[in-house]
Amino acid sequence: MELGLVELLRAAWIAGTLPILIASLPCSWLGSFHGIVLGFARRGKIMQSSSHRKFTVPQRFFSHFYVVAVAWTTLLLLGTSIYAYRMTPIVSEPFFYSDLGSYLAGQSNIFSFHRSRLMSLENRYRVWLSVFLLLLMEVQVSRRLFETAYVFKYSASARMHIFGYLTGLFFYTAAPLTLCCTCAPEVLKFGINEVSEFILKGTSSMQNIEFHWRDFVNPLLKLGWCQWIGAVIFLWGWIHQHRCHAILGSLREHVGKADEYVIPRGDWFEIVSSPHYLAEIVIYAGMVFASGGADLTIWCQIWCLQLQKHTGGIFRNLTIIQATVLPLFHFYVKSPKNTFFHCCMQLPSRD
Repeated sequence: MELGLVELLRAAWIAGTLPILIASLPCSWLGSFHGIVLGFARRGKIMQSSSHRKFTVPQRFFSHFYVVAVAWTTLLLLGTSIYAYRMTPIVSEPFFYSDLGSYLAGQSNIFSFHRSRLMSLENRYRVWLSVFLLLLMEVQVSRRLFETAYVFKYSASARMHIFGYLTGLFFYTAAPLTLCCTCAPEVLKFGINEVSEFILKGTSSMQNIEFHWRDFVNPLLKLGWCQWIGAVIFLWGWIHQHRCHAILGSLREHVGKADEYVIPRGDWFEIVSSPHYLAEIVIYAGMVFASGGADLTIWCQIWCLQLQKHTGGIFRNLTIIQATVLPLFHFYVKSPKNTFFHCCMQLPSRD
């Protein structure tokens, strides 16, 4: 059986999830495997506290993730948008979306004479939904690229494991593709045909192409309430993640030593230890909601992300606590209003 893009992506997300699940099992005989996974997750202060610094890259290479993500997401967004605009234009009939909703609800008897047209309507909805999801991803990765360039201040000595670096590159390549995987093969064929036509006919093939913003925006506005609620959830997490990253980025401006650790305050740092990771889970949960929740591939993606953020955050917090017991005790002596337990529980996992 030939595997398609959807099956390959699902297999990739599951493969990325299994090592984390296995390492999370409370089994003593998995201790060595747990150590390997933890070693791959080390970076920044955790990496500095370890003597194992082989196969590492500078932590400032985080920017590579978002350069790749912005370029790749933009390419997919442009290709899918052009395909949606040219091949699945907006329908002028006022009952288009009610018809589609009736079809999806199983009331196909209404369309007994128009089944081929009905499948075309479903395809249009699917393509424009992919455009909407890619727009959300573009907003996310563009902000992350801005933050790595202007908000975060990485220490010159900060390192991360090369496996973690490659994992990040994989994630930001597969995540945008997952959002449009159901129509990506069609978009690719369309793009190849368009390029071939341009090579054969030159600029004359573009003379009859007209673009109207209204025809592009209207299908997005008519997608449905589920997509817009998902967008609100996405925006909620997006705003709080930016605030938390700004707080983390400001810490280095107020410390005299690069290795000194300052407890962040403000926003979600007052209620959870790793609010920037929680916000990212909220962001991608919003994308799942906007997708309608029926795409198994997107569920595999969010499940893999949730495990990486939650389990990885626990691993890194425990390692930070172990590596900074004495500095925290010194902080406790200087600040009697703060308990040592409170200091440990509030330690975040910084990017």
